[in-house]
Amino acid sequence: MQDINLLQLFNDDIGHAQRLLELMDEEFEALGERDLARLESLLAEKQPLLAQLEQHGRQRGQLMASLELSADRAGLEQLAARLPQDGPELLESSDALSELLERCQTANERNGRLIRANRASVGGMLGILRGGDTPGLYDSRGATARIGQQRPLSQA
Repeated sequence: MQDINLLQLFNDDIGHAQRLLELMDEEFEALGERDLARLESLLAEKQPLLAQLEQHGRQRGQLMASLELSADRAGLEQLAARLPQDGPELLESSDALSELLERCQTANERNGRLIRANRASVGGMLGILRGGDTPGLYDSRGATARIGQQRPLSQA
C-alpha cells in the first residue's frame, strides 16, 4: 500500500537527517580547527545523504500526486484522515523529519557564517602579506596616515 511506502520514506529520511545533523556538527568542529582533510571526508559523507533526501522528497511528492493530494502538510493531513491506523504515525514522522531538517538548516547557516569569517580572516592576512592591505597608522594629530613606501612582508 502507498501509505506504508510513504511512512517508510519518512522513517528512512529521519535516519538520514539525523546523520546529516551529526556530520554538520562535526563539520563545525573541523572548520574551527581548519582541518581540511576532515572537511573533505565529511563532505564526501554528506553528499550521498543529501542526494537520498532529495530523491525521497521527490518520491513522496509523486506518491501524494498519485493519490491526488497536495504534497504539503494539508495533503498529508487529508491522507492521515483516510488512514485511521497509520495516519497518526504518518503525521508524527512528518513532524519529526521537518524538525530535523530545520535543525540541519540552522547548522548549515552556522557553518556558513564560520566559513565567511574564516575567509575574511585569511583574505586579510593574505592582503597584508602581499603588501596591499596594510593597516592604517596614526599621525601626530590622531588621523590615519598611510606610509608612502610599503613593501610586502615577504620583501621586508
